[in-house]
Amino acid sequence: MDRREFMVSAGIAGTASLLGCRGTPTPLPPGELLGASLALGHRLPAHDLAPPDSTQHVPVLIVGAGIGGLSAGWKLAKSGFADFLIVDLESEAGGNSRAGRNTISAYPWGAHYLPLPTREATAVRELLAELGVLQGDPRAVRPSYDERYLCATPQERLYRNGRWQEGLLPQSGVGASERGQYQRFADLMAAFRRQRDTLGRRAFALPMALSSRSAELLALDQLSMRDWLLAQRLDSPHLHWYVNYACRDDYGAGSSAVSAWAGIHYFACRDGEAQNAASDSVLTAPEGNAWLSNGLLRSIRERVGARLLTGALAFRVAAGSAPAAGRRIEVHLWLPDERRTLRVLTEQLIWAAPLFLVPKVFAGYPELKVAAGSYSYAPWLVANLTLSRFPDDRAGAPPAWDNVLYESPGLGYVVATHQHLRAWRGPTVLTYYRALDEVSPQQGREALRDAAREVWAEQILADLERPHPDIRQLTTRLDVFRNGHAMARPVPGLISGAARRRFAVDGTNLRFAHADVSGFSLFEEAQYRGVLAAERTLRRLGARFTSSLA
Repeated sequence: MDRREFMVSAGIAGTASLLGCRGTPTPLPPGELLGASLALGHRLPAHDLAPPDSTQHVPVLIVGAGIGGLSAGWKLAKSGFADFLIVDLESEAGGNSRAGRNTISAYPWGAHYLPLPTREATAVRELLAELGVLQGDPRAVRPSYDERYLCATPQERLYRNGRWQEGLLPQSGVGASERGQYQRFADLMAAFRRQRDTLGRRAFALPMALSSRSAELLALDQLSMRDWLLAQRLDSPHLHWYVNYACRDDYGAGSSAVSAWAGIHYFACRDGEAQNAASDSVLTAPEGNAWLSNGLLRSIRERVGARLLTGALAFRVAAGSAPAAGRRIEVHLWLPDERRTLRVLTEQLIWAAPLFLVPKVFAGYPELKVAAGSYSYAPWLVANLTLSRFPDDRAGAPPAWDNVLYESPGLGYVVATHQHLRAWRGPTVLTYYRALDEVSPQQGREALRDAAREVWAEQILADLERPHPDIRQLTTRLDVFRNGHAMARPVPGLISGAARRRFAVDGTNLRFAHADVSGFSLFEEAQYRGVLAAERTLRRLGARFTSSLA
């Protein structure tokens, strides 16, 4: 499919063809077209902004207030260090873990759950204990969790052939041969979960930096997940759909584009345990993962006060050129509300913004610019549908928190009110996800840029009409959020490549703390990179703090 074909199929050429075939359509519900700060972000590289009119000295500057940046600030604050500033382009912190709210419920604009953390994810457990969600010793093999955050049952279901079923692996109409392949795949993933190398490291750990570095395992990064399945003589169409869905859901790209290392990591790294929940349970809230980003920010403020500057575009990073700069890094911030540029001189810079910005912002640093060019990013769309009541359901399994449609362009929807145990009575909010992986990332970004909200709204409602014929009549508002660079895509060669490792090293006065450093976007990865960057920064400053990370 070329760009023109996609534009037509997506309705980007206009809504007439989509609406005209329906006779007299139900009017589309009102709503907004939202997204990252496109106008400001698209000014990069910026050559037309005013020169700095003032200079501020900050010992530690953190650029990016997503999970990586907030985690870096959290670790600095917990260690008793307060001389830092976090800056972000957006009007609020949180990155992909932000949320909205209306009179019915809070709802996510991005990430919406956290798997039960493994024992390797020490910083995640420490944070959850601080927030009161993990109860007891965070180092326990099987801790307990606050029931309000454990996903209520049923957790997930799949719509296929006109019926809902429990779980996401297709069941009805699947023959014995395919079921045998289901079991072989499960056995292979279980073996990877048990596997350890000679140093005792897990084959696939979370955070990924703690995984085994054996050549045999890293070789998996050189082929796609789809090709690995076929090499194992796993050709079941339903199994391939399931694995492809999992890759699209976590990585924004299908199994033919995701490396086998990353694909297997998805299934083999998540084996957290709990006293009061099954190992496949997740932690969630109506606002998705915003409770985690808000918790990080609240912890920082309670310890060291406000250390956040929002609405600030970092558009130039360079070795300090002012006479008093010395070895400091010079960062230029455009403050659009004040229509001026602020120069910040910092001894230590933690870059916690996405890596695709490096070539647009960094002056010099040629090796980093080349390395950043090895990354590709998944365009992503999230919509929140406010409903007067939960829609009529087709036959089969009862409504769940996560509801997936077989062979859909979308990834399904989660129910914001599920945790309130009232999702099926009265008004609710459905959060619908779609990775634009059917075209190239650039084509997907162009679609997000060019298509009107009405085009996306029509497609979303048409998709959801399959299981819910009354969805149009019940939807009172439909807001669409666009993210052109939602997450790094772990394509073959990225995880094991030199480019990614270049960003993982400890620099003299510059280090990187975004999930991109791991090669894929997970809360655990962003938090690990942020905490690690903070610990390395404290050591560079000569502070005497004990590191909790290897």
